[in-house]
Amino acid sequence: MSATALTTLAAGGGEMGTGEAITFWILGPISVIGALGMVLARNAIHSALFLVTTMFSLGVFYVLQGGPFIGMAQIIVYTGAIMILFLFVLMLVGRDSADSIVETLRGQRVAGIVLGLGFAGLLGTGLWKAVHGAQKTGLDAANQKGNVQAIAAKLFTQYVFAFEVTSALLITAAMGAMVLAHVERAKGEKRSQRERSQERFAPGNYPAPKPGPGVLATSHSVATPALLPDGEVAEGSVPAIVEAAAIEAHPDSLTTKQ
Repeated sequence: MSATALTTLAAGGGEMGTGEAITFWILGPISVIGALGMVLARNAIHSALFLVTTMFSLGVFYVLQGGPFIGMAQIIVYTGAIMILFLFVLMLVGRDSADSIVETLRGQRVAGIVLGLGFAGLLGTGLWKAVHGAQKTGLDAANQKGNVQAIAAKLFTQYVFAFEVTSALLITAAMGAMVLAHVERAKGEKRSQRERSQERFAPGNYPAPKPGPGVLATSHSVATPALLPDGEVAEGSVPAIVEAAAIEAHPDSLTTKQ
């Protein structure tokens, strides 16, 4: 889309160009699929990734409509910062698909769906009544020096307190994720090197190396010879002293094949 078309759209008028229409019909279904995937995904991480796709598509739509600041803010702040922070928290806490399907209270899924639909309907109705038939006033004067400059002036003068509070909330969320993910173990719960060694050599464990590839061991006993793929006994698989003792004890029972 040309710069003239973008300027016309930014002023609130003009027709949809060819490039904008093509972009809309490509990213529109992708954003809808991402929104549905975000709601229907069982895994919280997959749901967050679907939401990232939808937010990125919305950012492109804003840019096409002549709002470069809100478009870049949508991509950089929401898609690149907040959602990555959300994924970071999920990775630290360690939530998986098994945790998301467990209901601690009976009927909480049905109640959540009903409340969600009710809240969406209430919010949509209020938004429609607020913007239906509204006329723009004061936009030309506010954007006289540029849309980005006007938003920056409002953000860092009139709304600077809200901006700083939002930053503090994000930092608090990151610190809370670190606190939830940190596991403090008592001194008595930490096993010493001696305890780990005793556990390794406890009855039932096999601390020695496993047989190499191509060697079949039918038992963990050192007196049992290892067999090669063709059934022959692998040389050196039984210590010489054990083999000599076995021959001396049972001279007629020694075999070389299984």
